[in-house]
Amino acid sequence: MHSYRFKAERDRINALLLSGISIRNVSELTGFSKSKVARIRKSVCHMLDDKKKGRPPKLSLENKRFCVKSVKTEKCESAIDVQKSLKKEFDVEVSERTVRRVLRGGGLKAAEKKKKPMLSKKNRKDRLAFARRHENWTTEDWKRVIWSDETKINRFGSDGRSWCWIPEKSTLNPRQIKETVKFGGGSLMMWGCMTAHGVGISIRVEGTMDQHQYLTILKDGLLPTIAHYRLNREDVIFQHDNDPKHKARSVCDWLKRQPFTVLEWPAQSPDLNPIEHLWATLKRELNGYENAPTGILELWERVAEKWGKIEKSTCLSLIESMPRRIQAVIKANGGHTMY
Repeated sequence: MHSYRFKAERDRINALLLSGISIRNVSELTGFSKSKVARIRKSVCHMLDDKKKGRPPKLSLENKRFCVKSVKTEKCESAIDVQKSLKKEFDVEVSERTVRRVLRGGGLKAAEKKKKPMLSKKNRKDRLAFARRHENWTTEDWKRVIWSDETKINRFGSDGRSWCWIPEKSTLNPRQIKETVKFGGGSLMMWGCMTAHGVGISIRVEGTMDQHQYLTILKDGLLPTIAHYRLNREDVIFQHDNDPKHKARSVCDWLKRQPFTVLEWPAQSPDLNPIEHLWATLKRELNGYENAPTGILELWERVAEKWGKIEKSTCLSLIESMPRRIQAVIKANGGHTMY
């Protein structure tokens, strides 16, 4: 047992040494004395010497640590930024590809930037205040909310990226192609709402929606949804964002006459609205059709069909994420979250 443990310890030290870590750092990582690490290094020095054969690397260990640290401390955010910093600090010129390889070796990975709305100081303050006011709301509290929003649906697929799995080193095949047309091929706008009992009525927006059409949508979409699920109007909390047509006097006056409550909503907060993820689900389902719709009428038929098939459990799962969303806003001090 003792010999097995010693072999495991020696193998670990060997691996660290072969990766280029100094005797002192290996000693600190493993807890063994520097003299013992040095003795083990001596026994594998031929392997270390072999590793050094060939063209010397352009980047030293110090350079590599600088690359990784630059990203981790947020001084640099791209490989190009790191490349420029290396030139400035060490007068070392390497390719962007080399920098990316070093960053991956340091445990970092490239990530696509997420599009988020610009947040002013007031936006952050209002978002944080909203989160503080609702910090103690339970899932049952959030289930009373009817969530609403509008979204655009493109005839030739959603605005997001599409993915497929293919064999390695394969040539381009039809599965890898997402056909597009000039000028987008047309699109439609829809309004929808979501409850803890399932999706509500969906309504196609005609032309550019103004306060008058929005008021009609609330009467033809929101009220029938409440009636469909037999909800007590006095228990309902209605959510919509701060779009100007939502805040128009005619709309506000109508909402004040209703028995349900309107949730005061912070501007620039799509990450707090779980229905945003429902749109993603809907568009993913629409992308499942093999052929694009022949026109906008067929597109709307598909939207209505897929919308009606969204499960109650999907809506419920999104609503149940609200306590986590609230905590994320508080943790970000009113700033952007991962939602």
